[in-house]
Amino acid sequence: MKDRRLFLRRSAAVVSGAAAAALVGRASAEPLAGEPWERVYGAGFTRYGQPSRFEQPVGRHFGQPYGELAPGSGAALSPIEALEGIITPNPVHFIRSHSGTPDIDPKAHRLYIHGLVDRPLRFSVDALLHYPRITRTYFLECSGNSSRALTPQPAQVPAGAMHGNISCAEWTGFPLRMLLEEAGVRPQAKWILAEGADSAHMSRSVPLEKALDDAMIALYQNGERLRPEQGYPLRLLLPGWEGNMSVKWLRRIKLTDEPTHTKDETSKYTDALPDGRALQFTFEMGVKSVITRPSSTMQLAERGFQEISGIAWSGAGRVRRVEVSTDGGKTWAEAALTGAERPRALVRFRYPWQWNGAVAKPRYRRERQRAAGAARLGRALRARRALSQQLHRELGGGDGREGETCLRVAASPSAPC
Repeated sequence: MKDRRLFLRRSAAVVSGAAAAALVGRASAEPLAGEPWERVYGAGFTRYGQPSRFEQPVGRHFGQPYGELAPGSGAALSPIEALEGIITPNPVHFIRSHSGTPDIDPKAHRLYIHGLVDRPLRFSVDALLHYPRITRTYFLECSGNSSRALTPQPAQVPAGAMHGNISCAEWTGFPLRMLLEEAGVRPQAKWILAEGADSAHMSRSVPLEKALDDAMIALYQNGERLRPEQGYPLRLLLPGWEGNMSVKWLRRIKLTDEPTHTKDETSKYTDALPDGRALQFTFEMGVKSVITRPSSTMQLAERGFQEISGIAWSGAGRVRRVEVSTDGGKTWAEAALTGAERPRALVRFRYPWQWNGAVAKPRYRRERQRAAGAARLGRALRARRALSQQLHRELGGGDGREGETCLRVAASPSAPC
C-alpha cells in the first residue's frame, strides 16, 4: 500500500495540472452515446477466450540453433516487454527443450521412485492427482538467460528476445517430500536423479536437501493443467534454482549416494572459469533485474510523462526494494513494487518519469530467506556465490553481499554506480 501511494503521488507530480485540466475539458465535450458497438447485440460465448482483434498479437521469440533440422531444440523466450504484472500467461511462458515436446498419454504415463529407498514405488497420473495440493507462485529462469548480451555487438532486439528465458506462474501440486517419505529414504541417500520422458531423457542430479525442502511435483499452472510444453502431465519444480533442474515430463526419481553426472549436467550445465576449469552443480539463480518499458526497439512518441517499468527477481529469496536512476547513476529513487511479499517470484517495479532524453537503470535490495535445509547446500553452492560476488565487483556492482546492488543495463553500460 505504501508503494502504491508513493507511486501515485509521484505520478500526480509528473503530470502537470494544466495537462490534466485539458484532458478533462476535452472529455466533457464528447457526446455520451452513439458508437456502433453500443447499438448491436454482442458476440456469444467461446470455449476458450481470445484477445481482442484490436490488440497486437503477443508471441514468444524463437531461438532455434539447429533451424528446421531440430525445430523443437532450443528456446522460445517470453515477450517480457509486452507483459504486465508478475504472472506470465501460459501461452507465452518461456520454453526450453532439448528434443521437442513429447505427446504423452497420461493414462499410460508412470512416475517411479526407486534407488536408495525402502519401498520402490510406481504412481499413475490419476493417483498423483488425488494427493492434497498446495499452490505457490515462483519464477523459472533458464541458466542461459541473457546470454545474447555476451555478443561482441549489442543486439538490437526486444527485451524478451534478450532476457525472456524467465517467466513466473502460480503452480499447484504437492511437495515431493510426500512421495519420498512414502517410499522411505535410506540414510545413505544424499542425492536424487530426476529424469524426464522426452526422447532426450533429460536428467539432472539434485541434492536431497532441496528435494525434502520446497521441491514440488507440479500438476497445474495458473489454474489449468500443465501444458505439454511445460511438462504435462507432471513436472518437477525447484523454486529459485536454474530452470533446467525443474525436469519436465517427470518419469522417474532415483535416490543415490552421490551425483549421477549425467550428460546434461556435464556437457552443458557447467560454468566455465577463467583458469580453464568448469564449476559443476551451481544451483541457485542470482539476483537480477531488467527494465521492460521503455526498452530496446520501442519508440517513445514524445518527451514528457512516461512510466519506467520492469521486473526483478532472486533465487535466494525476495526482492524488497528497487531503485531507479534516470541520470546515469548520479541519483537514485525508490520505485513502487508489486509482488515483493513473495519469495522466489518476480517483482514488478514502476517509476514515473519526466523524460528529457536520458536513460534509466535499476538497482535493488534483496532479502535473504533460508529454509531449514538450505544452509547445507555444500561447497559447490558457496563457490557459485563467490564467483557471483567476483563478477559483481568486476562489473562495478559493489561487493556482492546482501543489501543494495547496482546493476548496469544495456541502455547505460558505462554509467557509474
